Amino acid sequence: MLYSVFMLALRSVQRNLLRSFLTMLGIVIGVSAVITMVTLGNGATAAIASKISGLGTNLLMVSPGQRQGGGGGGGGVAQFTEADALSIAAEIGGIQAVAPQARTSATVVANGRNWATGVVG
Repeated sequence: MLYSVFMLALRSVQRNLLRSFLTMLGIVIGVSAVITMVTLGNGATAAIASKISGLGTNLLMVSPGQRQGGGGGGGGVAQFTEADALSIAAEIGGIQAVAPQARTSATVVANGRNWATGVVG
């Protein structure tokens, strides 16, 4: 019984060689595409993870005026001064470096065009 089924399948493949070849080619291309996409996805994941871990676990950014939840009204948030940054470094142990940073928005004019943008420095 099994022998006759095998022989029938073999005869069918021999009679339709082009169809059989194209079917095998499609399967090979499909499997190769899946393997390639999985490999690229894993590589991208590893690259992003290494970039994030390169930042280190010892990096802490402190911003003034951060609130939990909603809230509204009120004026602007008081900003840290350079003295605040130095006092944070002096009062908290284990800090290797402090890098104060200022942010504001500005209008940039170049070549007769204006852009509203954020400035960090």
